[in-house]
Amino acid sequence: MISKNLYLQILVRVLILVASALFLGWTIFEEKAYILASIPAIFLLISTFNLVYFLNRINRRIFYFFDAIKNEDSTLSFPKNSNNKIINDLNTSLVKVNKQIQQIHIENRQQEQYFQALLEHAATGMFTFNKKGFILHSNNLAKQLFAVDVLTHVNQLRRIDNKLYQMVKDIRPSEQRLITLNTKRGIIQMLLKSNSFIADKEELMLISVHDIKNELDEKELDSWRKLIRVMMHEIMNSITPITSLSESLAGYFYSEGKLKSPEQINEKTIDTTIRGLEVIREQGKVLISFVESYRKLTRLPLPEKKIFQVKNLLDNMRILSSSFDGADHIALSCEVQPDWLEILADEKQISQVLINLVKNAFQSNAENVNATVKIIAHIEENGRPEIKVIDNGPGIPDDLMDKIFVPFFTTKDAGSGIGLSISRQIMQMHGGSLKIVSNPHKSTQAILTF
Repeated sequence: MISKNLYLQILVRVLILVASALFLGWTIFEEKAYILASIPAIFLLISTFNLVYFLNRINRRIFYFFDAIKNEDSTLSFPKNSNNKIINDLNTSLVKVNKQIQQIHIENRQQEQYFQALLEHAATGMFTFNKKGFILHSNNLAKQLFAVDVLTHVNQLRRIDNKLYQMVKDIRPSEQRLITLNTKRGIIQMLLKSNSFIADKEELMLISVHDIKNELDEKELDSWRKLIRVMMHEIMNSITPITSLSESLAGYFYSEGKLKSPEQINEKTIDTTIRGLEVIREQGKVLISFVESYRKLTRLPLPEKKIFQVKNLLDNMRILSSSFDGADHIALSCEVQPDWLEILADEKQISQVLINLVKNAFQSNAENVNATVKIIAHIEENGRPEIKVIDNGPGIPDDLMDKIFVPFFTTKDAGSGIGLSISRQIMQMHGGSLKIVSNPHKSTQAILTF
């Protein structure tokens, strides 16, 4: 409505100007009435001044309005008692738009305060920085973890620890890193997680920092407890019969608390003693084997990483698996996508991990007449190489899932119980992970992520 009235008033003024100009031209060139021509000339000047003044009034209000918006001045107001209806309508519209902008600013500030409160309330330290390294936002917990009062640039992290600075500088989106720092508060272990997002056409990196030392300490203590329980169980299983048997054998050589004479010892006693000693020797070998397994678990060599093709690794695995128990009735298939997939790792150690996993799959499917085991290598959604060993066996019961990586724990009649423990340790030494996902009575997946 305002634009319609505005156009109408401007059109009227322009028509008056044109009419005045035509009349002025007619009096000068046709009538030669120079004195009379002064009247339309004066009228033309007044009309021109009026049009310019009218447009300037509108332009000044619009200019002041946008200038106030640019300077975030929400106090700007316009009078509504002007003699010109167009100006009054324009003032009313500008005031209404200004109120809407004020309301948007208020809502934005409230939302900003809300998210700031959430950021401060989070149990994780967080900060964001741009490509130039300037830290735009950081909560108090992040400052406390880094033992600083302010965080303005990632270069400040260099003063805390150069490894931390390099890690934050080089971290990629959707990546997580673990670092141990020696700070004023003592040794802390931090888990850094990253994510990127776009704000005001600028790419920002969000880093979350979590002190996981207490959690790791609790898990480490829990792991030690489980390990000790399993070791005590295995040792007691070997020591108890040895102790009992040695007491029984010693009883053959005593009578009423006194050592028997050589004449009182017959061949039967000697034969029984020899057989008992052989049993003790065998149980001793079991204990030695158990200790040797522990040594294997704790003395893994560092990986010698080289780039190799996964396809060759799986081809070798297919050949090796043909000699495993149960290979005659279990269908093994291998798939690599893309065909040229390569990984940087110690091929021998990764081969050992796959042997452990495939053997476990074969043993779990020993009584499954339709058993299938698949080895699938591909690039997962975060761009990391991944190898899966999938079988359609009975799966792992839920009550055993938290024990499968405990050293020496096994549900098999014959087995050391260190295969999965060693496999996970190898993957951790490679900077990757081993995860077991099981659906009882349907399938089990062992997932290697590099």
